[in-house]
Amino acid sequence: MRLTKAGLAGLAITGLVLTGCTTDSPGADDQADPGDGQSSDQEWFVQADYDRELAQRSIQPEGDPDQPWLQAIEPDWVDTSGFLNEEGDATVCFSNASVSNPWRVTGWLTMQQQVEVLQESGDIGEFRVSDAADNDNQQISDIQAFVDAGDCDVIIISPSTTATLTPAVQTACDSGVPVVVFDRGVNTDCAVTFIHPIGGYAYGADGAEFLVENLEPGSKVLALRILPGVDVLENRWAAAQQIFAGSELEILGNEFTEGDGAKIKDIVTQYLERGDVDGIWMDAGDGAVAALEAFEDFGVDYPVMVGEDELSFLRKWKETGITAIAPVYSNFQWRTPILAAMDILAGEQVPAEWVLPQSPITSADLDEYLERNEDMPSLHYAKFGGEDLPGFPDAWRDR
Repeated sequence: MRLTKAGLAGLAITGLVLTGCTTDSPGADDQADPGDGQSSDQEWFVQADYDRELAQRSIQPEGDPDQPWLQAIEPDWVDTSGFLNEEGDATVCFSNASVSNPWRVTGWLTMQQQVEVLQESGDIGEFRVSDAADNDNQQISDIQAFVDAGDCDVIIISPSTTATLTPAVQTACDSGVPVVVFDRGVNTDCAVTFIHPIGGYAYGADGAEFLVENLEPGSKVLALRILPGVDVLENRWAAAQQIFAGSELEILGNEFTEGDGAKIKDIVTQYLERGDVDGIWMDAGDGAVAALEAFEDFGVDYPVMVGEDELSFLRKWKETGITAIAPVYSNFQWRTPILAAMDILAGEQVPAEWVLPQSPITSADLDEYLERNEDMPSLHYAKFGGEDLPGFPDAWRDR
């Protein structure tokens, strides 16, 4: 997220600060009803976007497959000659939502390593960073501070939430400085480019389709979610609801977990106490191991599992031999906004919507990604895209 989603070690293990949480005892009010199509989740479902994202999964991206962070799916190119900066030594300002989960920490490390390369080449001078710690008001203030300073050559924004950050992004655009938005979207298209993997619909559908294909009709599925109000996360659940609605699976409920392993374990245990759980769908898989540990502690068979490309899950998958899939929200996207900023300041075209490839890790390539990341810590993400950067592997391994 898996999600709207940068000292590192302490932040990496903290939970997200949320506006909603699960109940202590899941009940009927928490049950998902994917068949009615009229829940509050419909706010986050757009049929045309859903259809497009699912189709984009099978479209070959333009660009070098060895540099997926520079590939683009169906790009619509934008003229950036008006932003040409021939002086180099650019001041790049970055407003980050947070580094409050392992995915964001891994991405932030990758971004920093890319910036170091460009600072050594003289393309970037100052790299000015603010971290909002998942606080919308703080990020609004951070963006306004960049605008008021008046010396940013480009402003990069990874929004905390969608609707609340939209006016702040618009303000940055109105300042005349080129704006790059990535990871999570906002409700304005004023940025020069919006960078993201295919999207939440594709991510959510990958996991939901896997459960439908690998569970018997009538099997029971529990959905575990992290954070409400972030487009990429809400889209994941909206897509899963569409897939589940056309299946014969029973959806037991959908629960917000705060991205906290102890809470995930407690929620799963409560559902196991009430009956069988045959499958787990997650909108972000960094707590997948905690979910599996609940099954171990309860002494029942593992579920069919939807995780993510975090190494703790991939290693648990290999160790246990479970039936699983690891949807991916391409972590290498953290390189792209820095490189896009350089293109913009060079007056080179960039895609208006820069859609990066996004493909899950399956049992067929699990061993490959485990081998490639053998020395990396458990909280690392397999598709981080930094193997060719000078700081590899130490910057990520020694976080």
